[in-house]
Amino acid sequence: MTTKIGFIGGGVMAEALLSRLLAKEIYQPGEVLVSDPQATRRSFLKQEYGVAVTSDNQQTFTSASEVVMLAVKPQVFGAIAPELSAIIGKGHSPVVVSILAGVSLKQLETAFPQMSLIRAMPNTPATVGAGMTAVCANAHTTSDQKNIAQQMFSTVGEVVEVPESLMDAVTGVSGSGPAYVALMVEALADGGVASGLPRAIAYQLAIQTVLGAAQLLQETKIHPAELKDRVTSPGGTTIAGITQLERAGFRSAVIEAVRAATQRSQELGNG
Repeated sequence: MTTKIGFIGGGVMAEALLSRLLAKEIYQPGEVLVSDPQATRRSFLKQEYGVAVTSDNQQTFTSASEVVMLAVKPQVFGAIAPELSAIIGKGHSPVVVSILAGVSLKQLETAFPQMSLIRAMPNTPATVGAGMTAVCANAHTTSDQKNIAQQMFSTVGEVVEVPESLMDAVTGVSGSGPAYVALMVEALADGGVASGLPRAIAYQLAIQTVLGAAQLLQETKIHPAELKDRVTSPGGTTIAGITQLERAGFRSAVIEAVRAATQRSQELGNG
């Protein structure tokens, strides 16, 4: 088979995408080539998924006819970009999809002039198929190529297209958001323990409550305030708890956390 998609970098997020693309038969193992510097990682991916592997990034780049997925660590981009730029040739026009946090379309265009480029930001729940990915594309990218990226990232969750100017805000919400949720789950469980529950049961109650509430909001499309009102009866337990959260500035703290993460993302992007 002809190589249709090449992964430059075979880490956790690349594997998450690879496994889902193969499971949903969007690509066959024989259509995939993964390059990674670690021999043990290449051996694992070849054995686990039946894909071709190499240590040669240039081979991966030139072999892929449809998509080149850049999935290395962002700090490595400066080292690999020149070797890939040197082999860009006429007639070779896959879309380059980057999941490198903080690497802008402008930086990508400097390395890959005149090529179709998509910048994507998936978050960690993508590794269990429940991710949120934001994408933006440059002017050379066709609607068909955008659809390919949409299809790819849909295998690991939901996808939205945004202007690149909003990518830092995406980082503040969905990129950093899993950490905020994890902190809340931990706090909920600690509250349960403080109220006398065994640790394991408190944790189970907390995580399923957060998961269930999110699923309820997603499936019913009701506003979060409506769900809050449904649970809150006059003079009851929930309003007592909410009063404490409001007193502690809970909502303001979350808003400021998103703003701080957005600002930090902007700072990192500006070097």
